[in-house]
Amino acid sequence: MQKLKIKAGFFLSWLATFLFLLSSFSAGASDAAARSLCKTYPGDSSVEWECRRMGRGETLEKLFGERWQDVVRFNRIDRRHAHAGVYLKFPKRPDDLRDYTPLPRYYEPASTENKFILIDLSEQFLGAYEHGQLVFSLPVSSGKRDNRTPAGRFRVNAFNSRHQSSIYFVKNSDMPYPMHYGLRFYVDGNGVSYWIHGRDMPGYPVSHGCVGLYDEEMQKEVYGFPRVPQLTDARKLFEWAVSPFVDDKKFHVMEKGPVVWVVERLK
Repeated sequence: MQKLKIKAGFFLSWLATFLFLLSSFSAGASDAAARSLCKTYPGDSSVEWECRRMGRGETLEKLFGERWQDVVRFNRIDRRHAHAGVYLKFPKRPDDLRDYTPLPRYYEPASTENKFILIDLSEQFLGAYEHGQLVFSLPVSSGKRDNRTPAGRFRVNAFNSRHQSSIYFVKNSDMPYPMHYGLRFYVDGNGVSYWIHGRDMPGYPVSHGCVGLYDEEMQKEVYGFPRVPQLTDARKLFEWAVSPFVDDKKFHVMEKGPVVWVVERLK
């Protein structure tokens, strides 16, 4: 009986140690993944920031007040993905993010174009230019490592504000993934189309090659969050790109649409 008790005690001690190590490993792996959201992009050096984990009950609105939108744009993340446990870049002086952009205010290659879209993959940012002058800039989520967004000079050749994927679905559902406010800029030799469109933004490249923009209207419709959509970059770019066309929510081919220049990194 004594030997049985010793063996049982040893087993329970071993099991507790194993579970502790397993939980520590899992937590470490999770923390490492979270810390990756603090990745530094080339243009981020203009702002002093620290990598900090969001605590329970914290929201970007509570932490940064009227500057919360600047903070999510700096992190290339949306509110649905900015939650407790996630490490983000917290600016030491939030006012430093006023009008933040890592893109040039004037871009000479765009000077001869009425509308010109520059996408810098190294910065995960898009700029809308008119005759070389930056009109506005927006964070993006481009293609992940094994599905890179093609680099080169293209043009918007079709648009559809209610486009949806014919290949991919909303996670854990049979709903085609919404690609609202879609601007098609390239079709490859295999007939695969590449679009700029609204999507959820986790803070890093995640798409299958398309270029994603904030679309909280879609997120509320699909995921039920946020309650009051405010980040609507996909709609903003769409309306600018197709103007003066009045959207009828149908697919249209576009002749001589805005140039789309995708670069790996601006020199």
